[in-house]
Amino acid sequence: MTDQPQRLRIVFGKLGSQKYVGHLDLAKTWERILRRAEISLSYTQGFNARPKMQLATALPLGITSECEILDIWLDHPLPLEGLAEHLMAVSPPGLPIYKIEEVPAKSPALQTLLESSVYVITPREAVDIDDLRRRVHELMAQPKIIRTRRDKSYDLRPLIRALSVDDEGRIHVELSLSEQGTGRPDELLDALGLPDTAMAVHRVQIKLRQA
Repeated sequence: MTDQPQRLRIVFGKLGSQKYVGHLDLAKTWERILRRAEISLSYTQGFNARPKMQLATALPLGITSECEILDIWLDHPLPLEGLAEHLMAVSPPGLPIYKIEEVPAKSPALQTLLESSVYVITPREAVDIDDLRRRVHELMAQPKIIRTRRDKSYDLRPLIRALSVDDEGRIHVELSLSEQGTGRPDELLDALGLPDTAMAVHRVQIKLRQA
C-alpha cells in the first residue's frame, strides 16, 4: 500500500435518539468518533484548517435512515478490514456502520453527485389503505403542487419521482435531491393531508449519479 492520500466512503445509519441530532452536530459527532478511533484525517489548507469530511446531505430532524453517506480523507491509507468495527466501538448508539469503501480521492464532491432520496413512510396506527391510495392518486394527478418554504413558493410536483402505497399501508416515495430542487417528506405528507406525527419516516436509499 503506497503512502498516498486515501478517500473513504462510509455508509451508516441514523437510528433511535440520533434522529433528533441535527446536521452540524452530526458532523461534530463524526469528528469525535474519528478522533477517538485515532484516524489521521487530512486537513484543509488555510488559517482555519478543518478536517476533510463531507456528509452527502442533511436528514430532516425526526427521520431515521439506513443509508447516510460520509466521505473522509486520510493522509495515510488504512486497511478496510475491521475498520467499521473499530469505529463502531467508539461510536454512540444509533450510528451503525453498514459499509466502508475506498473511492478515488479526486472524484467529485458528494453534494454534486446527489440525485434522489428514497423513503418508506409507515403509519403508526392502522389506516385506510384505499383512502391513502386515493390521496396519492389525486396528488400525482395535479400538474402543479405549489408549496411555500422559507417564505418562497415552489412546485413540489416535479420533485416527486415516484409515489405509491403498498399492501401494508406504507408509503414509498422517491424525492429529488439535486441542485434543481430537494423534496422533503414532511412537505409531501402535508400535501397529502396527513399529519407527520402519525407517520414514521425512514430513508432507505440515497441515489448518486455515476461520477
